[in-house]
Amino acid sequence: MTANPTVFIAGAGPVGLTLANELARHGVPIRIVDKAAERTDKSKALVLWSRTLELFDDAGYAGKFLPAGMVAHGAQISTGNEVVARVSFDMLDSRYPYALMIPQSESERVLEEQLAARGVTVERLVELTGFAEKGDKVEATIKKANGEAETVSADWLIGCDGAHSAVRHGLGFAFEGSTQQSDWILADGYLSGLEPKDRIHIFWHREGILAFFPIGSERWRVVADLGMATSETRHPDPTLAEVQALLTLRGSPGITMSDPVWLTAFRINERKVKDYRKGRIFLAGDAAHIHSPAGGQGMNTGMQDVFNLAWKLKMVIAGTAKPSLLDSYSVERSAVGETVLRNAGRMTDAAILRNPIAQGLRNTVVKFATGFPILQHAIADQLSELSIAYPSSPLTAKNGHVANGPKPGMRWPDRLSGDAAGRTFTALGPKAVVTALAQKFPKLVMPVSADDPAHASALRLIRPDGYVGFVGTAKDQIHAEAYLAEISS
Repeated sequence: MTANPTVFIAGAGPVGLTLANELARHGVPIRIVDKAAERTDKSKALVLWSRTLELFDDAGYAGKFLPAGMVAHGAQISTGNEVVARVSFDMLDSRYPYALMIPQSESERVLEEQLAARGVTVERLVELTGFAEKGDKVEATIKKANGEAETVSADWLIGCDGAHSAVRHGLGFAFEGSTQQSDWILADGYLSGLEPKDRIHIFWHREGILAFFPIGSERWRVVADLGMATSETRHPDPTLAEVQALLTLRGSPGITMSDPVWLTAFRINERKVKDYRKGRIFLAGDAAHIHSPAGGQGMNTGMQDVFNLAWKLKMVIAGTAKPSLLDSYSVERSAVGETVLRNAGRMTDAAILRNPIAQGLRNTVVKFATGFPILQHAIADQLSELSIAYPSSPLTAKNGHVANGPKPGMRWPDRLSGDAAGRTFTALGPKAVVTALAQKFPKLVMPVSADDPAHASALRLIRPDGYVGFVGTAKDQIHAEAYLAEISS
């Protein structure tokens, strides 16, 4: 435990644990606390998408998650009588062309074990009760299980403490949005009669949606909407018999559930803060944005929030980059949060249509559209979060681009060198040019000669989180230097 850490993290769910791992990997002194006695034992957030796996791969530990999950190769939508759409994840242009179905309990286990291997222990039954920014420090007050209070002095405070975030409340940030007035049920248990087992199955029944997500070893997650809420009070948790009745009514014949692990009811919240930062205090994950579970984007978006933040904090803390680098975090991630919120809401609205005419139109349009490979590819890219980009970021150069390969702001598809991932910009291009850039900015840049002839004539600066910051030709060295000078301290 670091008594006076450089970064104090409130919340040790998957987002807080990811941030802690990344900062610890960079050698940043941290402290991470959580008011829960132990990590979750529920499946909760159930998928790691391709882009998130790529980021963990760049960081060197994606392989830790793979044995704990199962691979899903696609998704299928049907009415029970006919298939409306199929989307294959095999077409994804990624090192991980699939969805890794892994219970949140397992993701947290992997992350906490990885963090312990780095010498950091989560402090549990510790609650953040208040904080104040004082000059170049944040003073946070915490309460331990024995009732003892402690004041922690840190350079930065990060709120990864979920939808009821104490950090967000302490900042006084509005969590703008709404709660949908419809009831949903979730059942995690063992199924028979559903094939193929390596697909997400969605049934658009006339009375509502029924969705199945594989977990492994015959275990599945089932989600169904029950229609408009009839009262303000929370719907009772379903019984196995009630779940089975929905499977029989809305699914294909012969699907049976047994041995439920978790049965619960919920309502969908769609909320987001406008800004993810105030001074030395940041928000990430559910503390900043919550939305429909459609598409399984929530945890992945939160993890990618902190991959974005970690390298920027590390560079500023090390004195490699100007403090203004941190201004880009809220700009970039708030825009992504808006997109995820909008897309998840649209998917939910389409799934819960009750009007038979609207349902028929929806089915016809979706079946026609997904008949085109280019649209199937676009849907898969959106779900997998490979299409996330930062076109309007202050870190995205606007000076032009070359014809081949990703443009400024877009994801770089190749694995980053372990020395560059999360630590430095990768200068990719002609050897003489990238060497000169590394000599001028030795703490900021790692040079890599372009072996691929398609990229040999281009000069690219790839950010530590695997997004292209600058693209030009070999003659644009002076523009690349100007780009780096804006960041370098």
